[in-house]
Amino acid sequence: MFKKILIANRGEIAMRIIRTCKEMGIKTVAVYSTADAESLHVRFADEAVCIGPPQSNLSYLKIANIISAAEITNADAIHPGYGFLSENAKFSKICEEHDIKFIGASAEMISKMGDKATAKATMKAAGVPCVPGSEGILEDFEECQKLAKEIGFPVMLKATAGGGGKGMRAVWKEENLQAAWDSARQEAGAAFGNDGMYMEKLIEEPRHIEIQVIGDQTGKACHLSERDCSVQRRHQKLTEETPSPFMTPKLRKQMGEAAVKAAEFIKYEGAGTVEFLVDKHRKFYFMEMNTRIQVEHPITEQVIDYDLIREQILVAAGIPISGKNYEPQLHSIECRINAEDPYNNFRPSPGRIENLHAPGGHGVRIDTHVYSGYIIPPHYDSMIAKLITTAQTREEAINKMKRALDEFIIEGIKTTIPFHRQLMDDPRYVAGNYTTAFMDDFKMNAPEE
Repeated sequence: MFKKILIANRGEIAMRIIRTCKEMGIKTVAVYSTADAESLHVRFADEAVCIGPPQSNLSYLKIANIISAAEITNADAIHPGYGFLSENAKFSKICEEHDIKFIGASAEMISKMGDKATAKATMKAAGVPCVPGSEGILEDFEECQKLAKEIGFPVMLKATAGGGGKGMRAVWKEENLQAAWDSARQEAGAAFGNDGMYMEKLIEEPRHIEIQVIGDQTGKACHLSERDCSVQRRHQKLTEETPSPFMTPKLRKQMGEAAVKAAEFIKYEGAGTVEFLVDKHRKFYFMEMNTRIQVEHPITEQVIDYDLIREQILVAAGIPISGKNYEPQLHSIECRINAEDPYNNFRPSPGRIENLHAPGGHGVRIDTHVYSGYIIPPHYDSMIAKLITTAQTREEAINKMKRALDEFIIEGIKTTIPFHRQLMDDPRYVAGNYTTAFMDDFKMNAPEE
């Protein structure tokens, strides 16, 4: 087992990893930018190393600084969390070259699944259902036009190096294709330095449902059931739940088997998520694989009583998994609490938290790194907490979430708490009747005076 793990991340996920390491008797090293000197992960780790100024590219994305921090503290493993370098094949490879265990996928696995066009080809070879579309990157607009006619409108243009919704365009009519092609390529080139595009059939009334998988070093994998992540804004998830209100036992079995097949085909090691689009007829199609722990992993932990970070560490240390597939025994919902103003188009709201009161009680979990007096820096993702409620039924989990949101007081900045409180009363959400287009016509009520 590892003696010391360096956490190459910040915020709530760094705290989450530190907690499990402490319970396992493993020493921890926090890395931090100068903007995060007062963050809780710096305070609670056994050691902390400053790796640069606030800008991510000079700190949390600076591979040389992170490897140096691991070497001077004699860390024998690095946990990358999510975001930043968690799906960076080069970083995984450099860790291996420096004899530091990367707690995550190998460089080869990340390369296979990180590029969306390559991932789709890999999944087709594995026999996993894929959305009809281009076999790889489109050579030019003529090929794009020809394929769009073949698979039929509507179609979706996607950047092969994409993420966060950048370089994506839905096209409903042929006359709009050229403009969409030009603007998507321009946006992708600016955001990722790669304007390669591919095309897929646009799935109607889609739900975004993902399957959590774990694979070990023997090539065996299992699944830990699904999470419904369909409530999104600009392709960023806002809330997640498990089990999905759209799921049936037959569909869960089919999707679970497909996800395990995908993981075992590439001999996947660690925690990963196989993401699917599910249409209104409950046909499912592979979308992508995230080769890391997900933001929304706590709801899976809550419904099957399972520490996913612990399992990641065990697998990385060479301990085989049980191979058992899991089904949710309870219902769990997660609301992402962001430092954003939901009454002002979700505009970021960094600044000092003047006062904080966190909810509690049976079935309420909060993963966070903030506290009264903490200053939220403007340099990073705006998520400051995850509020998770778990109960016997979906209705009880929603009622518990309403109560917890009413108790959650954060003063000094704007947060998305009022949005989530309104969401929990929305008749469509309460009925479980939502798709990825849910937010298109969601309107915030006027703020209370």
